[in-house]
Amino acid sequence: MAFLKFLKFKLRQKRVHDAVSDENTHDNILDDFVARRFSWDEIQVITMNCSSSRMIGYGGFSSVYLAKFLDSSLGAVKIQCSSERLDQVYKQELNILLTVSHPNIVRLRGYCDERDQGVLVFDYMCNGTLDEKLRGRGHDSSYLSWKTRMVIAFQLALAINYLHDECSLQIVHGDIKASNVLLDENFNCKLCDFGSAKMGFTSLVKPPSSSSMSRNRMIVGSQGYLDPHYLKTGLASKKQDIYSFGVILLELISGKEAFCAKKRQNLTTIADPMMRDPLKVRDMVDPRFDSDHTFQLEEAKIMASVSGKCLGQSPSTRLSANEIIKIMKDQVPSISYLFQKSATIAKR
Repeated sequence: MAFLKFLKFKLRQKRVHDAVSDENTHDNILDDFVARRFSWDEIQVITMNCSSSRMIGYGGFSSVYLAKFLDSSLGAVKIQCSSERLDQVYKQELNILLTVSHPNIVRLRGYCDERDQGVLVFDYMCNGTLDEKLRGRGHDSSYLSWKTRMVIAFQLALAINYLHDECSLQIVHGDIKASNVLLDENFNCKLCDFGSAKMGFTSLVKPPSSSSMSRNRMIVGSQGYLDPHYLKTGLASKKQDIYSFGVILLELISGKEAFCAKKRQNLTTIADPMMRDPLKVRDMVDPRFDSDHTFQLEEAKIMASVSGKCLGQSPSTRLSANEIIKIMKDQVPSISYLFQKSATIAKR
């Protein structure tokens, strides 16, 4: 059974690679939504030679530039620093991105492998990240309504369920957090950054206490979102992503950050009373909901309970992404219009 799944995956991967076209058919390939291979010269053209004026993001290991294509559409070019470990990360991320396709996962437009630095080209998401929107940062500090937040949570659950249970080989994202949730022009969720992802069977990583840590894969993730069970054992699994999803639910409800650097405290600790007692949810919700006519306290109580069931100390007791989807469909009226829309389209 495992071999058949692997064979199916490899065949699918081959079809994707076979579809990568010649560099002169740029516009046609983009119209067909197939990732393509870019030349370095093309990358320089669409980013104005990686101009500092086009830089829209950076971190310790990569820089992101705004790209403008010949058809005037926009993209985001991620250029990764070069090192032996980062090269492996790049190949792993590219390998996964070439095999996934979901409306709530950022679309890979192409890549460039002509230089030492790994280059990935994505659709541009004009509304930035969920983290920026919740914190009022970025070029547009518009407020996210309760209804919009619930749609984002539902779409993120759909993306996670796709990775966990609908791909030929299960994928554990490994770094789900608010800054890795991009938002398009309609505030639809687009999960990004698969550099920490693992594909296939559950992976065992040496715990941080190991003396041979430097010779093994590092514990990956972000402060405030890290699953304590993963930190303790080094065992990465689907329930690691579920834990991180539970933290994001707390952020959506409260508006607070996953980790408060000033107090050196995780949001999971601060919100623990709310998850245990529905009567305390009102005290924890984002104060901006006071002027939000879409806010529903009963839904907030339901989502606080869901969050608690995602954050259980034992991974075996945590909800699956599919269970989260079902609960939201049945108990969160704020997202019901999504299914009404789907039903209308299906009738046409």
